[in-house]
Amino acid sequence: MYTYFVQLITSYCQFLESMRYIDKYMNIIIIARLSPFAPALVSLLLSAMAPMTTSGYQQEFLVEDWQPHAEDRLLVDTQKNVGYLIHPTGEFLQFPVVTGQNKYVYYIGRYYKATTPEGEWTVKSRHIKADRMTFGPSGRFLRLYKDGETYTPYGIHEYGNESEMFLSEGRFGSMGCVIVTEEIMDIIDETYTLTNGTLEVVTKYGLHQTDLKI
Repeated sequence: MYTYFVQLITSYCQFLESMRYIDKYMNIIIIARLSPFAPALVSLLLSAMAPMTTSGYQQEFLVEDWQPHAEDRLLVDTQKNVGYLIHPTGEFLQFPVVTGQNKYVYYIGRYYKATTPEGEWTVKSRHIKADRMTFGPSGRFLRLYKDGETYTPYGIHEYGNESEMFLSEGRFGSMGCVIVTEEIMDIIDETYTLTNGTLEVVTKYGLHQTDLKI
């Protein structure tokens, strides 16, 4: 029975980590009220939610605790549609993203497969777009340059109907760009400013834990 509850707690904590807008302590209170194993559950939940350390480096921060650094980089898993902002120390911030649809589309004068391509990029320019549905309330667009040199139509931006986009199945809904929430866009935008216009970005289909190390 105890093993079952440990497995249940682990699964629940993973769910909470992907839902950044849920108050973690409120969830602890709710579970405690529902379970006859309240003391043990609360203790295990608090331990599981604390930042973990593996091989001498801290793994994860919460959004409210994250402070952008000039040497940060951005890693995007286009399989699970999860983004990671990573400090030089290996500490990281994890968040949901939306990437390209797995189909061919006709958009801005091009017919192409909308899947977000894998690769190494550099954000080298920042734009304000007039289309506030496609690019969100602020219109911010951080353009991706392939291998730090080649201009591309891809970039990082928000979306006008954020809730619809992020609740879509699998979060494959863009025309190829990486879409983030307004909260995360604020952080990425600040990071780009701190890097003096050279934010390094990697998009990769499927990650290993070692990818989060510097």
